[in-house]
Amino acid sequence: MRAQGEEAAGLTEFLKYLLSLAAGLAGLLTFAAAPVAAQTLDMVRERGFLICGATSPLPGFAQQDSEGRWSGFDVDLCRGIAAAIFGDPEKIEFRPLRGETRFAPLQTGTVDVLTRNGPWTERRDTLYGARYAGTAFFDGQAFLVPQSLGVISAFELDNVSVCVIDGGEELERIQEFFFVNQARYTEVPYEDVADLAVAYQAGLCQTVSASGRQLQAIRRALPDPSAHRILPERISKELLGPVVREGDPQWFNIVRWTLFTLINAEEVGITQLNVDSLLAARTPAVRRILGVEGDFGTPLGLAPSFMADILRAVGNYGELYDRHFGPQTGAALLRGQNALWTNGGQLYAPPIR
Repeated sequence: MRAQGEEAAGLTEFLKYLLSLAAGLAGLLTFAAAPVAAQTLDMVRERGFLICGATSPLPGFAQQDSEGRWSGFDVDLCRGIAAAIFGDPEKIEFRPLRGETRFAPLQTGTVDVLTRNGPWTERRDTLYGARYAGTAFFDGQAFLVPQSLGVISAFELDNVSVCVIDGGEELERIQEFFFVNQARYTEVPYEDVADLAVAYQAGLCQTVSASGRQLQAIRRALPDPSAHRILPERISKELLGPVVREGDPQWFNIVRWTLFTLINAEEVGITQLNVDSLLAARTPAVRRILGVEGDFGTPLGLAPSFMADILRAVGNYGELYDRHFGPQTGAALLRGQNALWTNGGQLYAPPIR
């Protein structure tokens, strides 16, 4: 009997130990998970404004006017995130970042989000403590030509001189492109994009090959942008979009669903001008986006109306695109891959439901 009593007592103590260990582990997991789940949003709210970074100023994407105010596609995306958090798109600070320095400021908290970064690749998505939240702009290497050349497709290029960055992937791609298409060309290599623009304007080459976003910036700076066209084909794939620190799923989802809101709103016809008049709409997809039906904000730590706040501030994706790349800019850039999937493009977002 005594042995049985000692055995029972020992078993009781062992069970108590297991329970205390389980409680300790649960507490540790709660302690570890809670700060990560809300750290960036809390930090931004405590600071009172959002800090956005981009790799460098680029016309159409991010540029400053004479008074120092930033504008562009990247900047409006940043304003949309600020509107989701504060209901105020002006609560931002925009910081241009250079080349390889873009990831360190993100990791250290110097910036909260990169609204334009290097193209999405496996290495950038896995090695630098960063996560791409989605694709805001589909791009790739293209060709800029004068209208007088008389070509409307890259596949018509033959016996042409091509200004291109020396020693990089761009040069390798045009070599492969002309080889595969059995066309003739002459390389005119330069060290950077600024040199390409000068050489092309001076007539030192008949076409420039670089990313579409760089070509549209070159075209804007020409005396008569309408006398030049960016050919529609892309000979590489480059996906660009907002990037956040790894390890904060709440912040990742906030940035991601800000982008998805812009895309979904264009698809169902919600604009900056009609957002308030559509509050009485009966279409479920519209009502969900405007926060009239369902609560999609609270799980993210945001107001139920956060998507409507985004759209009041910056409009839908199509409005952003037209504002910065439309005909009124003097250097219209075709939507192409950045058209909605319903219009033959690749722009697509999960439904809100």
